[in-house]
Parts: sequence; C-alpha cells; structure tokens
Amino acid sequence: MLPVPRDGSLESGDEQTLFTLLDEQRNTLERLQQQTNRLAADAAENRLALVVFSGDLDRQLAAFVMATAAAASGMTVSMFFTFWGISALRRPLRVKKDLVGRLFGWLLPAGSRKLRLSQMDFGGVGTSMVRHVMKRKGICTLEELIQTAAELDVYINICTMAMDLMGLSRDEIIDYPKLGYCGVASFVDIAVKSRTTLFI
Repeated sequence: MLPVPRDGSLESGDEQTLFTLLDEQRNTLERLQQQTNRLAADAAENRLALVVFSGDLDRQLAAFVMATAAAASGMTVSMFFTFWGISALRRPLRVKKDLVGRLFGWLLPAGSRKLRLSQMDFGGVGTSMVRHVMKRKGICTLEELIQTAAELDVYINICTMAMDLMGLSRDEIIDYPKLGYCGVASFVDIAVKSRTTLFI
C-alpha cells in the first residue's frame, strides 16, 4: 500500500507504481472472471437425460414415471427414443413404404396401447391384467403419462438413424409439443451436460 501525502498529491514515480498495481489487479480480476465462466460452462445442468431403448410396456412406464417426476421437481428432462422404444410413439397410420419398412411396420407395435410386458405377458393376458389393475387403482396409464410429460415440457428426441433403419416415417409419430429428431452425437452432447443419464 502506497502512503498518500496529506495534501493528496503523489510523486510521479509513486503514481506510476499505483497505476501498475491497478492494472495488475484488473488483470487478475479478468482472469478470475474467465475461470468462473469456464467452470460455469462445464458444470452439469439440472437436467435428466433418458435413453429409451426398450419397447416393453413396463419399461416405458418406468421411463415416463421418472421423466415426469424429474420434470415436476424442476429438472429439465430430455428423452431419447431409439430402436424398439420408438414403438410407443407410433400411431396406426398407413404410409407408403418399401418392403423392409412394411416388414418392420407389421412386426413393431403400432402405438403405446399395443405394447406388451417384458415378463409374464402370457400372450397378452399379463398386459391386460396390469392395465386393468392400474385402472382400478387409479394409476396413470402410459398414454396419460405421455400427456403429463407434454404438459411438463419434457423434451422427446427420436433417433433418426433408427427410424431410417426400420423404415419409419415421421408421419407415423404422435403429435407432441416438444418433439424433435436427432442423431446419437447430438443427444450425447445433451447427456454430457446433464446431471443424470439413465438407459432403459
């Protein structure tokens, strides 16, 4: 700290030293601000990233229960549907396709109401029983959870590579307000910035 004369004046040498100190402090503050900005950019966002690979009813229910719960708690939620998981987002619509597309269209469930349980399905009996119990106990169906996800601004992204591979058309996908299409690399960029990433 430089001593300041009672009359407030500084000699030229002291004044130059003071300016040098001020410049150093300013440079230090700028470096600290840059480091703070970098740390803030690298920090994980309050976001949940969900990769939905399975087309089973019970796993789709689990995915949307977690997605809606996280969104209700204030988290930003991004879901990435790929391969068999896309079946839950299909709607029964006839679209002109090639042979491979028609085959996948016949083999894949056409919508959430056609999904089966991953275990103890017993030719559809298990699925019907689970849906009956859910209705009786007032538990949200998959269709209601999808609607709730839309109301909570949950983002749904569909894998374009999987759609191309299985011959699926965007016309077959349900209407959803926060619906998008992207590749794996784009979703990985979202996932690395998320606090939690889950694979179902």
